[in-house]
Amino acid sequence: MTAGAASPADLVAAARAGRARAVGRLISLVENEAVEVRELMGLLAPDTGRARVIGLTGAPGVGKSSVVSLLVTELRAREQRVAVLAVDPSSPFSGGALLGDRVRMQQHALDPAVFIRSMATRGHLGGLAVAAPQAIRVLDAAGFDVVLVETVGVGQSEVEVSQQVDVTVVLLAPGMGDGIQAAKAGVLEIGDLFVVNKADREGAPAVVRELRAMVALADRSAGDWKPPVLSTSALQGAGIDHLLDEVDRFLAHATASGQLTHRRRQRARQEVESLALARLRATLPRQGREGLDRLASDVAAGRLDPYTAADRLLGPS
Repeated sequence: MTAGAASPADLVAAARAGRARAVGRLISLVENEAVEVRELMGLLAPDTGRARVIGLTGAPGVGKSSVVSLLVTELRAREQRVAVLAVDPSSPFSGGALLGDRVRMQQHALDPAVFIRSMATRGHLGGLAVAAPQAIRVLDAAGFDVVLVETVGVGQSEVEVSQQVDVTVVLLAPGMGDGIQAAKAGVLEIGDLFVVNKADREGAPAVVRELRAMVALADRSAGDWKPPVLSTSALQGAGIDHLLDEVDRFLAHATASGQLTHRRRQRARQEVESLALARLRATLPRQGREGLDRLASDVAAGRLDPYTAADRLLGPS
């Protein structure tokens, strides 16, 4: 940290006290892969695992930001502290979030129990920023009851969001990719709840019927969760309370069945594995990187198979 800046312990204490500036600073350090992040994560770890993490995904134009804003309003009415992590496409010039903090959510800007942050994907194709898992940990440790993660709508790559949240809400809208398109995109496999937004538009009931028919065809065992298909209208503010009730119902089911514990363990496993692989790449000595180039040439030319090349690069196991 720069001279005169707060120590990691002070920064964490300020975040736990609900100070938005400290929370924002922590997320910035995570995004920038600062050297302090390792110490900060250690300090934050005892306070994680409490927030409900809700992911909202869907194609651009279905109204994700509007629905998120209404969810924040409803959660605040239920006296919940809410954080929003809105993952935006990256600016090709600055690498930062293209849309910034969402204009539609500015009505919550003065509420001290609401924290809104945009993160850039920085070219990552999975719909989430690479630093998103650590940012979620920061918001969890800062005492927010609910973390809403709104992701870039990028089709099949949106499967990644289901690996980072407790519950995945897939949004669709009439005229912007119907149930058939949803099935093609693979989102039927990741959705815990499906929401047809813009239900005030023509064609919405047909999309709801089609999605329900598709959900009914899925192969499930007795006792498995059957994703509901809901209708909302962000324009009219309708259906948001019912959506939150269904989220709570899913989380209760997932807790009772052990599915929530399993998801969180898998999330932690992927995070550890990702960090370990990144560290391996970063610590590969220069001679190792040069050796990798030679091995890659041999594999490309057919003189060596990739398994043997990997063994030679890493050395004896």
